[in-house]
Amino acid sequence: MLVFSVVEIISAFLVLFAIIDVTGSVPIFLNLRSQNKSINPGKAAFYSLIILIGFLFVGEWILKLFQLDISAFAVAGAIVLLILSIEMIFGVEIFKNDSTNSDNSSTLFPVVFPLIAGPGSFTTLLSMRAEYHAINIILAVLLNMAIVYLVLRYLDLVKKLLGESGAYILRKFF
Repeated sequence: MLVFSVVEIISAFLVLFAIIDVTGSVPIFLNLRSQNKSINPGKAAFYSLIILIGFLFVGEWILKLFQLDISAFAVAGAIVLLILSIEMIFGVEIFKNDSTNSDNSSTLFPVVFPLIAGPGSFTTLLSMRAEYHAINIILAVLLNMAIVYLVLRYLDLVKKLLGESGAYILRKFF
């Protein structure tokens, strides 16, 4: 039975917006662009949407299949984010790019996973599933992916507004 609740949609939207934190990831996106890596906004939002909705329904089963609890998954994701931070701050390349990837895209890794659809959003989805109706969570995810798309689509405008020095400061310190 479909139970639409504006309160649930807004609540789930705000929680997911804070966890996904696409605006806080702008420095990482700018850093990827400065390394001539492309980010396709449409693909990033679409893949993230599919992954998040898929995890909403089968995530708990997948974790049980591999005998993992959500905290172990979150720690692994945090380690990946730490390594990405080290790459960004020190300008070293720990995760080697696949040389067969002709478009030099960073859409799937690290943009979709772990930045948008990562352990934090997975954990949040599982906990919200116990509290909210699935349709309301799906609508909240859709709204968040619209914002992800807009932020990635207008990343050049953000960079222009920040200027070269502002973008550099964001990349190095945030």
